[in-house]
Formats: sequence, structure tokens, C-alpha cells
Amino acid sequence: MAESQNIPAGSTASGGIAVAAESTVATRMSTEPSFDVADFPVPHGREEEWRFTPLERLKGLHDGTAEASGSLKAEISAPDGVTVETVGRDDARLGRAGKPVDRVAAQAFSSFEKATVVSVPKESVLGEPIRVNLHGEGGVTYGHTVFELGAFAEAVIVIDHTGDGVRAANVEYLLGDGAKLTVVSVQDWDDGAVHCSQHNALVGRDASFKSVVVTFGGDVVRLHPRVNYAGPGGEAELYGLFFTDNGQHQEHRLMVDHDSPHCRSNVAYKGALQGEAAHAVWIGDVLIRKIAEGTETYELNRNLVLTDGARVDSVPNLEIETGEILGAGHASATGRFDDEQLFYLMARGIPEMEARRLVVRGFFAELVQHIGLPDLEERLIAKIDAELEASVA
Repeated sequence: MAESQNIPAGSTASGGIAVAAESTVATRMSTEPSFDVADFPVPHGREEEWRFTPLERLKGLHDGTAEASGSLKAEISAPDGVTVETVGRDDARLGRAGKPVDRVAAQAFSSFEKATVVSVPKESVLGEPIRVNLHGEGGVTYGHTVFELGAFAEAVIVIDHTGDGVRAANVEYLLGDGAKLTVVSVQDWDDGAVHCSQHNALVGRDASFKSVVVTFGGDVVRLHPRVNYAGPGGEAELYGLFFTDNGQHQEHRLMVDHDSPHCRSNVAYKGALQGEAAHAVWIGDVLIRKIAEGTETYELNRNLVLTDGARVDSVPNLEIETGEILGAGHASATGRFDDEQLFYLMARGIPEMEARRLVVRGFFAELVQHIGLPDLEERLIAKIDAELEASVA
């Protein structure tokens, strides 16, 4: 069933969209953002922001019982000119992109010992990506990383999560005026891993931010990408693809806060699910503040259910405080695998497994192309093929 709505310039709407006179960024949250974990009550699963999450599988990240006891191997490969620093909690760059919005993010901020700051000088155009490989080696770990781009700098960042463990972290992206940043975050954890992370992007004047989130592995993965604008003219593109397998819980909760005029955002996430008790959650929140005249925004979520027993919760939300916008809308749809399309391919001599592979590849193709790195694109396509083959093994 699909749900979609578009709002042209100067219009208001009702139904699935709230048009508010006054609001805050925490409109859909029970607690204001804060760096202090004590400001967040322990969730019980009845709260709006936790009602889909299996709290008992978070291994204590949500209630303060998960003490740092593990290890995570971090390797950063950066082109010449990029600075990589290990800093203390008092570094002024930490927390600039935004505060934690839930108890797990606040716990991560309160628990890390040292943070990593990766800086790209102004006007630098990197010819190679910055690659960050994070490999969990068991136990509980907390982390904080800041990526800072100077004015008019251009960079691509690939963050690759593998291995096992329980991980809570905050990641910040600080974009100077006119900067261009593409980030690819891959969650390819082992089956038993738990990963909760908040991603905050602060987009400078006339800057461009593209995020591609790819989620495959882990028992529970709960990601919270967020965007704010530091000046007019900023652009944000948030893309994501996820493949939720038997028993996995994958949750992506996005927030775009249009708090500056004449900015743009586009959100597109696609997911495929297979297996008993596979559960995917997508929450897309967009807030257009009263000051944000000239905003243009759209958010989309599409989900493909490959087998019985899988469940998807998809909730797009759009809140508008001004009618002086260029346009806004959202769409969400979840459907089963198209048997007619499969029959069409098989009738032309294509074996069933290959036909299924072609359909799913086509479903994800547009988002994979946004990555722009051939080696990573090939790896992700191979991962999708492996997931499909496992379902019929």
C-alpha cells in the first residue's frame, strides 16, 4: 500500500502532515536533545521513539548497564593534507553538529574517552576517499568521530563497520561554506552485533551533503541520521539501502531540520526483507521552520518483502510552519515480490534464482549508483546476491 503527498508552494495540508504555528526540533520526541544521559528516562518501549525497537536485544545500551568492556580496531586511510587527531572531551569541535536525541546517543557521548577528528583543509579537493574501517572484536564500545571540511573543500568518506560487538557512537559532519561531502556508511556486522549510532550533519551556506547508508549485518542496527543547516543555500541528499534477513531488526530514523531559508533536501531509502521475524523500521521526519522560506524537500521509502514472516514499519512525517516554500512531499510503499514479473523473466528462459536476482538488483540499482565507488558498488551487489542465495540454500 502506498501513501504519498505533495505540497506545492504556498500550500498547506492536513492528514499525514502537520502544519504548526510554533514548534521545536523535538516535536516528535518526548525529551529535548541533551548531552546529559540523566536528562533521558530509561525507555520502556511505550515511548514514540522506542515503540518499534526490541529493547531487550540492545544489550544494556538503553539502561546504562552496558559498561565499556570490549575493543574495536580502527584504521583510517586518508590522502595527503588530511589531518587525523585524537582529542579529549574538551575539544570545541565535539557536539557542534547537534546534541544526542535519545538515551543511547547520550550514553555514547558520556562514555567515550577519546574522540577522533578528521579535518580537510579549506579549498582542498581530495582525489581519493577517506576510508575508515571499524572492526569490532567483541564486548561493548563507545565512540565519537568528527569529520570537518573547510570552506569549498570536497571529499568522499567511506565508513565500514565489520566484526562483532555492541557499539554505540556519535558521528558528526561539519561542512564549511561551499563544501561538498559524500559519506558512505556500511553496516556489515556479524550476525550477533548490536549497533546504535546518531549521525549529525551541519551543512554550511551553499554547501552540499550526500549520505548513503547501507545496512546488511548485525542482530540489531538502529541509526539516526540528522541534518541541520548553518546558512541558506545548503543541500542535503540522504540515501539508504538495507537488506533485512531472518530475525534481524534494522531501524533507520531520519530527521531533516530546515532551519535556514532557501535550502533543499531529498531523502530516498529502499529496503528488502526476507525470513521469519525480519523487521525493518523507517521513520522519516522533516521539519520546515517558520524562518525556512524557499525550502524544497521530498522523502521516499520503498520496501520489498521477499518472503512471508517479514514485517516493515514505514512512517514519513512532514511538519511545515510556513507556506512560503517551493515544494514538499513524501511517499511510502511496501509490497511483496512481484510474481508476475518473475514469471515473465522465467518464461524467457531465465532460471528462477537469476530472475529473482535481477528483480532485486533492479530495485536497488538507482541507490547503488549514488555511491560512486566501483569497488564498493560491486561488493554491495555481491552481498545482495549472497543474501538471496542464502534464502534458497
